[in-house]
Amino acid sequence: MFRVKAIVTYKREPITLSLCHPSTHDHHSLPNGFLFFPLFLPSKSLNHSLLVPSMDSDKDNPMPDGTESQFGGSFVCHAVNRINSRGYWFGENPLAFAVPLFLIQVFIIFIFTRFSYLILKPFGQPSFVSQILGGVTLGPSILGHYSAFTNNFFPVRGRNVLDTLAFFGFMIFIFLLGVKIDPTIIFRSGKRTFAIGILCFFVPYTLSGLLAVFINHFASLDHDISKGLSTVVEIQCITAFPVISCFLTELHILNSEIGRLAASSSLVCDVCFSLVMMLKFAAKLTSAKSIGVTIGSFFSSVLLVFFIVFVVHPAALYAINHTPEGKPVQEIYITGTLITLIFCGFIGEVIGLDAIVVSFMVGLAIPDGPPLGAALVDKLECFVSVVLLPLLFAIVGMRTDVFAIQKMKNLGIVELIICVAFFGKILGALLPLLFYRMPFRDAISLSLIMNCKGTVELALLMNMKLKNLLDDELFAILVLSLVLVTGIVSPVVKALYDPSRRFLAYKRRTILHHPSEEEFRILACIHKEDNVLAVLNLLAASNPTERNHIDLVVLQLVKLVGRAASVLVSHKPRDKPGEKIFIPFTKFEDAYKGKVTLHCYKGISPYATMHNDVCYLALEKRITFIIIPFHKQWIIGGMAESSFAFKQLNKNVLEKAPCSVGVLIDRGNQKKFWCGYMNESTYLVAVLFFGGADDREALAYAKRMLDQPNVNITLFHFSSSKNDVVGGTDRSKKLDTQILSEFRLSGFRNDRVSYKEEVVTNGRDVLSVIEYMESYYDLVMVGRRHEDSQLMSELKKWKHGELGTVGEILASLNIGAKTSILVVQQQTKFWGSRDPEESTHLRRVNI
Repeated sequence: MFRVKAIVTYKREPITLSLCHPSTHDHHSLPNGFLFFPLFLPSKSLNHSLLVPSMDSDKDNPMPDGTESQFGGSFVCHAVNRINSRGYWFGENPLAFAVPLFLIQVFIIFIFTRFSYLILKPFGQPSFVSQILGGVTLGPSILGHYSAFTNNFFPVRGRNVLDTLAFFGFMIFIFLLGVKIDPTIIFRSGKRTFAIGILCFFVPYTLSGLLAVFINHFASLDHDISKGLSTVVEIQCITAFPVISCFLTELHILNSEIGRLAASSSLVCDVCFSLVMMLKFAAKLTSAKSIGVTIGSFFSSVLLVFFIVFVVHPAALYAINHTPEGKPVQEIYITGTLITLIFCGFIGEVIGLDAIVVSFMVGLAIPDGPPLGAALVDKLECFVSVVLLPLLFAIVGMRTDVFAIQKMKNLGIVELIICVAFFGKILGALLPLLFYRMPFRDAISLSLIMNCKGTVELALLMNMKLKNLLDDELFAILVLSLVLVTGIVSPVVKALYDPSRRFLAYKRRTILHHPSEEEFRILACIHKEDNVLAVLNLLAASNPTERNHIDLVVLQLVKLVGRAASVLVSHKPRDKPGEKIFIPFTKFEDAYKGKVTLHCYKGISPYATMHNDVCYLALEKRITFIIIPFHKQWIIGGMAESSFAFKQLNKNVLEKAPCSVGVLIDRGNQKKFWCGYMNESTYLVAVLFFGGADDREALAYAKRMLDQPNVNITLFHFSSSKNDVVGGTDRSKKLDTQILSEFRLSGFRNDRVSYKEEVVTNGRDVLSVIEYMESYYDLVMVGRRHEDSQLMSELKKWKHGELGTVGEILASLNIGAKTSILVVQQQTKFWGSRDPEESTHLRRVNI
């Protein structure tokens, strides 16, 4: 039986009639073999009739005389011009109209996908898995199995708008991913990346392809399954960069070592897949079509690529060059980009290229990152990822019918090919990784990541389903297999790979234990220009000399915006407006030539995992001391801003750093002490010593400043005649006494060093000493952690936070607009010891 949609007008109202092959009624034959029911309507009212195709194809009921090829599928009857409903109280069913039906569909999809995400998130499942399962819930496998639900909320007549909008949303999604990608990353990739990307495609493609040929030759299969095995092989061999990038972001390992390696390797794998598919398409086109069609298709595609490369890309560069630094991109450039995207997508569909492929090419032509790429992502990504993209997951889920899987033989054969491709991809990743001596646990994690599937594979499956390249059974098997593989891989990778594990140092990296004859390695983290001056003053006070050489690494931390892959690259400072942060450090190196060696890096990553860049660089460069800016920034007279993202960054660095850390609180002091070799300015430093490992670390840093001729140091030692100022072991207290004695001995007969014994009995006495400082000092240093005691318990009532009790009080009290504060934390752990004080031998500390 076939179906035809006829639209007629009756009493000036358009109605739709379902025209089917009659069983008992008389009928008249239409031209080309169509059959038509007699209509019991006045002949004058029948104005016209039309045939309109629907989106649901019916390959089992072909239209006679080639009509199916003309219209592309079956036909569904529905009324036209029924857009908005007047409402339930006027006797109309709102679900019979297009707008309310679409709105309730989007609402239901959003509720079910988000609810699935909330349920599965605690189990470590990515959003892709939960959204697909939410769509499957709405499909014929569960709720859609009941005709009342489907006919009311997802009728066939309402699928057209939903499908079109879903694919348009996916087109924008792919465009944004193209915008985020820097294509030159392939040329910067090393041999290891190329080896992983190439082997991860060709090893599973060869193994699963040979198995598919063997099964087709020796096993009797259903025609649809036999025809679809090649599709199974292609889908399983894809390692889509967009999918891998999103997966790494959700696991918070995008800027880890294997995160960067997986992202760049997947891009190489995508290039291999694209080349193979283009060759297959060209061979198929040449054999199936005339030479004129082949030449026309080839040259029209080349012209479109030339237009994108030589027109779209230069236009994007023009927009970037005409956008002032720090200013938003003009609306006309955003609008022009979107119009160009839609136009190129349309041209692609006209000449036979998929609009999704063309949209990705247009995205690649837009430079990633600020200003244009970041502006496009900022304006479009939220709406696309939250509203439009779940529609694609939903329509895939609603076309996934588990009841279509009837034969276990078909299921077993398809799963066998999937398993061979899965283990082939693991083998392809493991071979180069083990050759380059990556730890086996990390290598397994990366090989599992390369097997992840997601949005791109689903869109390809959906496209093949609409083109009747996959039947319902094979489509359901592949969709459920993708969900199963990704659902298993995600928690396994989380359990296997922890980036912070490798940040555990194998030796003590503290200022206190740093040998005097070795160069002092410092990592200075910078967010923006406002952080630079305070860091330079602190570095100048650290007494860089030819004997006590400072190896300085400056890391500019930038939020990942408008990019899909994180970046950590060495940076050569140049006198350009966009590189102002590094220029003062270059001048500092020139001023202290032979005493300071400068290395500049730029790290672009998400705030949630930015600490990985800091800790990784600290480990690679064997850093002894990390300087990070406080999350609150001051101007003279008050607080300027506070950043929760920076607060979390500092917290993660303090927890996982492989060396000692100092949080620098800058209150807006404009004094340029680092230029003091010219104007003989002085730098006044105060050290608050209560006791404990962190206070000893702060005092060891002050000890390095003793020989700096322009630095004056005052040590405030807090003690009590009644109780201990801080708690701690006997060993810790002996070490406190020892380092205090050595500091006083080192500062003996030095008029730039002062020692003050502050006897306190309660918390108010401590506050009085701190408030008495007023604005006298340029820098106040204190340890972050102090063992519990009665005094510390009293101080915690005033303030307690990530800087420790005393550090928080210093940061919150108004002790002077010009006073900077350095809160120091000694290295918390190293290989073979949980508590550094437990393995610290009681000996003369060489500071």
